[in-house]
Amino acid sequence: MQVGADGAIERAIGDPNVVVTLRSAVKPFALAALVESGAADELNLTQPELAVMASSHHGEDLHVRTLQAVFRRAALSQNLLACGTAWAPLDELTATRLARDGERPGAIRHMCSGFHAASILLSRHAGWPLEDYWQMDHPSQVAVRSTVARVFGTTPAKLQTAQDDCGVLTYAFPLVDVARAYALLADPLGTALDATRAALGPALTRVRDAMVAAPELVGGVRGSLTTALMKARPGMLVSKSGAEALEGVGLLPGARGSGSRPGGLALKIEDGDGRGRALSAAVVEALHQVGALDDKTLRQLGRLHRPPTTDARGDAVAESVAVFELAPISELL
Repeated sequence: MQVGADGAIERAIGDPNVVVTLRSAVKPFALAALVESGAADELNLTQPELAVMASSHHGEDLHVRTLQAVFRRAALSQNLLACGTAWAPLDELTATRLARDGERPGAIRHMCSGFHAASILLSRHAGWPLEDYWQMDHPSQVAVRSTVARVFGTTPAKLQTAQDDCGVLTYAFPLVDVARAYALLADPLGTALDATRAALGPALTRVRDAMVAAPELVGGVRGSLTTALMKARPGMLVSKSGAEALEGVGLLPGARGSGSRPGGLALKIEDGDGRGRALSAAVVEALHQVGALDDKTLRQLGRLHRPPTTDARGDAVAESVAVFELAPISELL
């Protein structure tokens, strides 16, 4: 699903109105609540620090050091983090090293620790209680819901919500609205569809710029589709994944060629892509079809575009190939 700067569908496959749960793909928009509050300025948050707060990071030392610096500057304990330690860290080399050294990973290595840190910092800035920052009725979560509603052109009362596995709320929207939100993130000052969203422009611009400037903080040094996409097209793509095979990509001005307008792409694998092969192949292929990845870049992303399947010896015996046409909407009418 790809939309233009005006939110109109330009290319699609499947049902554009299928409702999907954003999971972590909501994080860049939720982070705008922290920026808009003034907390980011108060703490002089750097681009890497903001990027890790929009992340589903892999728990590498780079992510831990970045977050620890923020907690020290804010004079807060990282023990406030309530995201848990399940699956932490995602990076296999880091997990192996910690196990070898007998170190149990703390919550700061959890993929959502940066997102949780943002709510803690927002609570600190506003003078709200810190210990229960993650509860759905906490003022920090109310502020996040308000910001998300503004991004998606609705009201908090109309939001469809669910509790994500890190403890905080996530949100459900039609896939086309996810693409529109990422078009807004791509060019917050140029694609806002109404005054409410336009008011978020400065905050979303700061979030976008942080993610684009520090892509390894948004995912990881190794094995992150989100990071790989932004590194492949520096300053042209802003991307974030959501669990169970959702990817949102903002196409910045010029991403599809000199003078091209911004846009947004959202792609969901309906079965959740349990083996982790379909999403990367489909997203890279879709970006190629809309003109955001040229043939050279496609080759550079080869293992993501055609993920290999290996046998018990580690030899590549097959590959996953995305075979579809993201058809121009005029051809579907």
